[in-house]
Amino acid sequence: MLSQRGASRAGFLDIPWRYAPTQTYDRENNPGGLISFGMAEHVPMRKEIVKFIIYAQVTFTEDSIGYRPKPPTAARLPAALAAHINRNFNPYSPVDPNNVLTVSSPTALGGMLGFALGEPGDGIIVSRPMYGRFELDYGVEADIKIIYADTEPEEGFTPAVVPKFEAALQDAEQKGVKIRAVLIANPNNPVGRCYPVETLKEICRFCQKHQIHLISDEVYALCIFDTGDPDAVPFRSILSLDFCNLIDPNLVHFMYGFSKDFASGGLHLGFLISQNQSLLRACKAMLRLHSASGAAVTIGTAILEDEEFVSHFISKARQSLASRYRIATSTLDKAGIRYIKGGNAGFFIYIDLSPYLPPESPEHPSWQEREFALAQRLLDEGVFLHPREEHATSPGWFRLVFTQDEDILSEGLRRLINAVQQNVDTPRNK
Repeated sequence: MLSQRGASRAGFLDIPWRYAPTQTYDRENNPGGLISFGMAEHVPMRKEIVKFIIYAQVTFTEDSIGYRPKPPTAARLPAALAAHINRNFNPYSPVDPNNVLTVSSPTALGGMLGFALGEPGDGIIVSRPMYGRFELDYGVEADIKIIYADTEPEEGFTPAVVPKFEAALQDAEQKGVKIRAVLIANPNNPVGRCYPVETLKEICRFCQKHQIHLISDEVYALCIFDTGDPDAVPFRSILSLDFCNLIDPNLVHFMYGFSKDFASGGLHLGFLISQNQSLLRACKAMLRLHSASGAAVTIGTAILEDEEFVSHFISKARQSLASRYRIATSTLDKAGIRYIKGGNAGFFIYIDLSPYLPPESPEHPSWQEREFALAQRLLDEGVFLHPREEHATSPGWFRLVFTQDEDILSEGLRRLINAVQQNVDTPRNK
């Protein structure tokens, strides 16, 4: 017998299409395997990290396999991370290493923040569309609800998002859900855009007005690339703002990690930067369950302390992103598939497949069932996209992750276009 809490968490595994299947495609050994456009990894750049670990001869010590590193080893990663942020994020005030907390991943940090900032059943506001698995990050352990403010993709980046936050807050609290924070992903996941400074300031003012926290998830901060669009909004970190007369600094919390900017999700390194000492203290207590491994800390420290490597890696990663973005968007344009323009960040393009949804029928009576049916058609063709994962306000929108090797990206796009343009009842022969 499980507790009610345990049984409800186990039920998360039964949510349709919630989890991405593993990519199995291999051009030589399994050409009929699945290509996944669901997992947000910068695959081509992983080899650069592997080369660094091998050829830079990362030095492991007894601290690397102990429960916790000893001074001064313990201070190296927070200091290196603070220096990295100070060099690359243009913070208004230099980041103090004492305000840096290292955890096992940004995913784990979501649960820790939810646990520390809210009570079970409380809510955190996000605008739509947004990374759907925030529901799991903040919900599995902390039992925090994600409350959606309904916005169109473009609207979410303008100050007009704030009245939508206001409406969502009032509606939630009328239903008995206390709002504890606003959560933004900057750059945005899944739209791939950055927030303009004025919008960031308006969100800060909203949080100050209601005395709620602002969590800025900036795991894609350096995954910015040139698309040739002069109107593309440059990245500005929440840390770059002068909080004076804007928001109490104790309400602002910055999240970061190695999974995106350093193509190293498997290292499991995440960071919280906050001036709120009570929050840092609460999260430190949770490190018993969510601390980073000594081996990961050793590798992460070596990477961040090598400024020349970091600069070279970021430059090469941006070239890779720009190249693959051009391949993906030109292919979509040629096929007549609409997507949100103006993206210049992240690993994804937000595409509109609503014209290819099957018609409403007894077999597919709801828009959700119609979107699931389209996702199944794609899967039958050998390509995976998450249905309903990014929680658009209308059906048919999917996040397409384009950060694959070029041959795999091209083959996946070919399958995608073939799937949406063919007859529903003629899946690919396997």
